[in-house]
Amino acid sequence: MQPEPKALADILLAMDNASRATARPEAPRLLAVSKTRSPAEVAALAAAGQRAFGENYVQEALPKIEALRSLGLEWHLIGHLQSNKADVAARAFDWVQSVDRPKLVAALARHRPADLPPLEVLLQVNVDDETSKHGCQPQDIDALADAVAAEPRLRLRGLMAIPAPHQDMARRRDAFRAMRALFDALQSRHPGIDTLSMGMSEDFVPAIEEGATMVRIGSALFGARPAKPENHA
Repeated sequence: MQPEPKALADILLAMDNASRATARPEAPRLLAVSKTRSPAEVAALAAAGQRAFGENYVQEALPKIEALRSLGLEWHLIGHLQSNKADVAARAFDWVQSVDRPKLVAALARHRPADLPPLEVLLQVNVDDETSKHGCQPQDIDALADAVAAEPRLRLRGLMAIPAPHQDMARRRDAFRAMRALFDALQSRHPGIDTLSMGMSEDFVPAIEEGATMVRIGSALFGARPAKPENHA
């Protein structure tokens, strides 16, 4: 299924409206989540003007990144990163949004090539303290941020979170507000940070209203993912 340019235009308009409603000085950035999508689907969205794409898995992303290298796209890793794949991620991606432990900071810094710009880093925060979710605890943000800031091959840009998908949107807003407070506190210690990545297809408008500067949208752009065929073996 090819993404519809109208879907991109509609989402950008909704983002702009949400930003204007809160008198934000700049509109948030859109990260198109291209997990499971083909290079052709990504290329079609790029032709409509989208430049930044997010992938969850290193091995799935690599052939896509290589196939589309001539388009000059910006690639973000948004899924959990195992330390043993940090060397590949540090070379292939422009951003890693899922940094959540000191060991990963050291591995990414060690493997980021000197001929590339510093790797843009977001700290993933487990804002709802879910046992099934990755991310550092809020009380660990400062130490982890200091570790990133001390590495010349890395650039601290801010925070990322995947709040629990509560049906009650008010509870999601509570998580977004908590993340905004954590972001503001971190910005007071690291004034150069500028990115709070939160909000997806179902909740990007309230996320923006509560302070997101980047939203991660997949299905609303590309359409629903095709169902996996049943295994009758």
